Parts: sequence; structure tokens; C-alpha cells
Amino acid sequence: MLSIILLTTISYLLGSIPFGIIVSKLWKGIDIREHGSKNPGATNVYRVLGPVPALIVLILDIGKGLVATLWVSRISIGQPILNPVSLMILAGIAVILGHTFPIFAGFKGGKGVATGLGVLISLAPFETVLALLLFLIIVGITRYVSLGSLSSASFILLALAFEKYYLHKPISLELLITVMVLTFFIFYTHRSNIKRLLNGTENKFGRKHKS
Repeated sequence: MLSIILLTTISYLLGSIPFGIIVSKLWKGIDIREHGSKNPGATNVYRVLGPVPALIVLILDIGKGLVATLWVSRISIGQPILNPVSLMILAGIAVILGHTFPIFAGFKGGKGVATGLGVLISLAPFETVLALLLFLIIVGITRYVSLGSLSSASFILLALAFEKYYLHKPISLELLITVMVLTFFIFYTHRSNIKRLLNGTENKFGRKHKS
């Protein structure tokens, strides 16, 4: 039990590190939450500050998910009561919650896509790579990052379900349910984007805001 408390706490605190805010302050001395869409994610950093700081934020946010699932999940004090995959899932959920509701930034963080990507690379690498290709295609055609994110999240869920129930691959129900919950969570954090997509007012990728 102590291992579970420790790994979830560390994963949440890791996720709470607001790299978008830190990088924007170091890069140009601004608080990214006061500019553009006011979201501390890599997309808004790109619109306000450009591609280099955005790429840094993206890599760091993805890295949070990878570190939590691949290393923090291995913390063990005594005999673990969960299997390794369950511990990875638990760490992954905690780091995403930390990213979205960061204790170091007033519980107002990003939408969980980049950190969730790091988590899913660890849990379902093949499906995640295909989802990334889908993301690039959709964003390349429509210029809507939010649409690409929502489509990619849905794709991973559908791909895992197809593999489990039609191809009869040994995909755990625990993983499938976790990805389902994460997909719904991504849709929840993108609810304002969905409304703008339906209204035709969503910001397109590449359109920069003046800081």
C-alpha cells in the first residue's frame, strides 16, 4: 500500500510541473496563461512564442508521462499488491491528473494530451504510433490541433477494442477501460474546443497570437 501511495504522489507531483509556464517565463518573461488561449500547453506556446519553445514544452510534457509509467511505477516498498501493468496505469492516471490539475499552478493546467501521449506510448506503443500518424494527417488537412487530438484519442480506443474482441489479442480489459476513461477525459478537457469546432470558430494551427 505504501508503494501505491508513494508512486501516485510522485507521479501527480511530476505531472504538476507546469513546463509551459516555466518555459514561457524563461523564454520571454511572460506568463503564457495571460496570452493567446491562456492554456499552458504546447499549442498555445507555439501560437504565442513560436516553434522552438513549443517543441521544448511538448517534449517535456510527453516526458512526464513516460517517466511516470516507465520509472516511477517501479517504486516498490515491500510486496506490491498490484501487477506491473496496473502500477503503470495508476502512475499514468496520476501524472495526467497532475498535468491537468497541477498543484503548482492553482490546479489549472493543460488538457492532458501531450502527457497522455507519453503514458500511452508506454502502454500501447503500436496503436499510439498509428494514432500519431492520424493526428498529423488530420492537422495537416484541417489545421485543427483539437480535432487531431480528439480523433487520435478515439482511434487508440477503437484500435484496442478491435484487437481484443475481433483479433482476439491478449489485451487486458483493465487497459481497455483505462484508455476509455482517458478518451472521455480528453473529450471533457476539450469541451470548449468541441463547441468552437461545431461553431466554426476554432483556432487553426499556425495562426499566431501577439504576446
